[in-house]
Amino acid sequence: METLPLHRKTLDFLARPQRMLIGAQWLDAANGNSLQVRNPATGEPLASVPSASAADVDRAVQAARTAFYDSAWSRTRPRERQNLLWRLADLIERDADVLAELECLNNGKSAQVARAMDVQLCIDFLRYMAGWATKIEGSTVEPSLPLMPNEDFHAYIRREAVGVVGAIVAWNFPLLLACWKLGPALASGCTLVLKPADETPLSALKLAELVLEAGYPAGVFNVVTGTGLNAGAALSSHPGVDKLTFTGSTEVGKQIGKAAMDNMTRVTLELGGKSPTIVLADADLQQAAAGAASAIFFNQGQVCCAGSRLYVQRKHFDNVVADIAAIANGMKLGNGLDPSVQMGPLISAKQQDRVTGYINLGRELGSTVACGGEGFGPGYFVQPTVLVDVDQRHRLVQEEIFGPVLVAMPFDDIDEVVRLANDNPYGLGASIWSNDLGAVHRMIPRIRSGSVWVNCHSALDPALPFGGHKLSGIGREMGAAAIEHYTELKTVMIKL
Repeated sequence: METLPLHRKTLDFLARPQRMLIGAQWLDAANGNSLQVRNPATGEPLASVPSASAADVDRAVQAARTAFYDSAWSRTRPRERQNLLWRLADLIERDADVLAELECLNNGKSAQVARAMDVQLCIDFLRYMAGWATKIEGSTVEPSLPLMPNEDFHAYIRREAVGVVGAIVAWNFPLLLACWKLGPALASGCTLVLKPADETPLSALKLAELVLEAGYPAGVFNVVTGTGLNAGAALSSHPGVDKLTFTGSTEVGKQIGKAAMDNMTRVTLELGGKSPTIVLADADLQQAAAGAASAIFFNQGQVCCAGSRLYVQRKHFDNVVADIAAIANGMKLGNGLDPSVQMGPLISAKQQDRVTGYINLGRELGSTVACGGEGFGPGYFVQPTVLVDVDQRHRLVQEEIFGPVLVAMPFDDIDEVVRLANDNPYGLGASIWSNDLGAVHRMIPRIRSGSVWVNCHSALDPALPFGGHKLSGIGREMGAAAIEHYTELKTVMIKL
């Protein structure tokens, strides 16, 4: 397998010791502990990063609080916050190849895809959010006070930065998720402590370098690396954090939500999904099959809104499944540094075991493997897999697998497929494939999900809010809605 040579900056980054950013200092963990980071394509060690303790998290939170309340940052004007975000986006664009290579090495995804999708979305999103820094507005109200009818008052409402943000992100899109948190937080005037996933801290540390280079004051952006059990739990329960934002599993999200409630910390949670892909009888079947394959196999299926449940109108079911299986069987798996590779490895041996465990469970329950179905190494690979003869009630249909595994089922009419689509504890995304816009528009309000895509899947734009219903979370990322989550309202009443 031929792989492209790494950028000199990537090699330089990997060659030096990795440390956390707290304030303006690059630090080891106070207790000297470290975590080993592996390349999922090979299983071999890639780097070592500090494993933060509660003491390290406390130091980072204090640095963020000092920056928020008593630093040059606390006195920045909206235009200055806008320009800093533009500068950061420019630096990410300058080092886009390096960041893409780090995502590939640390996460396993294709470097080409990471450059075109992950890194470009970061650039576009930060530039979009930069515009919001100068457009955060309050309002005035003419009050009516029945007990003081002859007095004059001036009343207005301010929208202010919420304060110190604790951000914990998942390993499937490490850089992009960090920017989803960083953008609205810094546009609003907040400060941030970021805890990247245990498995994928490298792009967050490179991002921290760029934040300092962009000119942000000390303490505005801090990165603590370590385990969820130690660093993540300490950040979630820290009384000095004013807002928590988390992207990851529903199980962990529930724990973070409970920790936030103890301190009445504001919280947004972008969690798991089991998104349906619905193919109506009138759809362009070739386009639908290609779209359904992309919806589940993109990023090795490690996408919260992956189209992991496929419902096809019965008369076309066998043909659509056969087309998807043909696409899956033709995909090249391998190291993401190879530009010809179409699917990389899963993130870890643990995730590989989890995904193959679900596939084996499907076999035990009587499902038929239409394609794929096996894991292999070296590295943590799982073949793109399609399962048929699956019961709606089975765990494979109800639970998030988070891998390249599609469960496919036929349906007879629209009422039935709407019921099946909603018969799941998650509600993050859904796609409908059809040329009958009347039928589509009637279906959209009936589907319980945060996003509905038509003749596409997982199409994201910085201006459009993203989040879910039910177990898929609370709150929204992106769009104007994100600014609302990083600000608080303050009512002012002045007697004239």
